[in-house]
Amino acid sequence: MKSYYNPEDLKKFGAIGEYQKPMADKFFAYYAEVFKEGALTAREKSLIALGVAHALQCPYCIDAYTTDTLEKGCDEEQMMEAVHVAAAIRAGASLVHSTQMMNKIKEISM
Repeated sequence: MKSYYNPEDLKKFGAIGEYQKPMADKFFAYYAEVFKEGALTAREKSLIALGVAHALQCPYCIDAYTTDTLEKGCDEEQMMEAVHVAAAIRAGASLVHSTQMMNKIKEISM
């Protein structure tokens, strides 16, 4: 089955500088800095990235951070819990906007 998503394209990520090297260099420097050990461990950052990848529904990021979290010693239960945290936040973000709808209904009904 054909798809817009080609897993092989993930290997080409480093080539994003082909048409704009200065911007890509800055992005990769920032990215490397973000994922360094700091207040959070590299393992914790990888789990966060895995959850965000699912919230954003980026298949490339899901593949990359599934591999990365496994390499950093995470197990399947921890990984799935991170995905559920992301899903709960995403659902909550949708639901909290229902207050706008309720406000509008009350405004129209008055």
